[in-house]
Amino acid sequence: MGVGGLRLASVVAAAAVLGSGSIAAGVRSNAAPDPIIANGSVLASVTTEDGSRIAAVDIRDARNLTLTVYSGAMGRELSVQVQRPADTGAARPTVYLLAGVDGGTDGSTWATKTDAMRFFGDKNVNVVQPIGGAYSYYADWRAVDPVLGVNKWQTYLTRELPPLIDAALGTNGRNAIAGISTSGTSVLSLAISSPGRYSSVGAFSGCAQISDPVGQAFVEMSVRKGHGDPVNMYGPPQDPMWAAHDPYVNAEGLRGLNLYLSAGSGMPGPYDNPTDPHTQTPAEGGLPLQVTMGGAIEGATAWCTRNLRDRLNQLGIPATFDLEPTGTHSWGYWERALKDSWPVLSNGLGDIS
Repeated sequence: MGVGGLRLASVVAAAAVLGSGSIAAGVRSNAAPDPIIANGSVLASVTTEDGSRIAAVDIRDARNLTLTVYSGAMGRELSVQVQRPADTGAARPTVYLLAGVDGGTDGSTWATKTDAMRFFGDKNVNVVQPIGGAYSYYADWRAVDPVLGVNKWQTYLTRELPPLIDAALGTNGRNAIAGISTSGTSVLSLAISSPGRYSSVGAFSGCAQISDPVGQAFVEMSVRKGHGDPVNMYGPPQDPMWAAHDPYVNAEGLRGLNLYLSAGSGMPGPYDNPTDPHTQTPAEGGLPLQVTMGGAIEGATAWCTRNLRDRLNQLGIPATFDLEPTGTHSWGYWERALKDSWPVLSNGLGDIS
């Protein structure tokens, strides 16, 4: 059956009464009570053949819960934040949102840095935010890193976590995935590596090409920021593993997906001002660093995104591209990109009415 095969451990009866009313991300008005929130447990507990399972469930409020997931591939427990659909009376699809280079481990997530949870508040989708994977590119590394440890994130995000989520939340099996910066590369790689797992992909300010000198320099900068060694990821620069995991090289694998890719130019734009709520805090470097370094990084990702656009056009693979005349590498633009991408991403999720 493979790692994704499941052994059903238990099914929790979904019957309880929970009053409707105001919630953090919207109002659950006439919708049926959510059995997961009401019972304090997931709908079904399963274990994959490599031992991955949901180890704990923490109900945070009337709409949100945190799952503790044990990854058999990495041998450790990981946190997953979930926002439930506006109406849980039917099986709903799932949107996976990946954080940036630090994997959300420093608290920089879609929930804390944007109003994404409120945006999804009236939508019939499960919103899943995996926490972890800092400086890993969400890849399966070839070797254990002395600092970053065991990284088997591709396995986790394509073969371990999705079947656990589908059973636990009673989803309809349709998935979209979106990521920013380094994970804007990862979401493309994940979709290519596991055909059919994700029907829609949003890549915001990512760099698809990782096997040429420019792309490898970008990867090295990101991995070394966390004191990891990129050689432990895919080997030395000439190793064929780099090309084997390069979304630009393997762009044919994106055919048939609902694709939305965006990047700014690197020039300051509407979200680069001291009063904008998305602006980096002084502890993060503040507005000067957002404009200088954030501008330089975004200019590089724009170059990568244009190259992927040309590659997909060459292959006859349709995709939606948004290349803005301004914009730095920062959360204000990613929040806007997520909202703008929703018509494309939702197109692969089936009925969400």
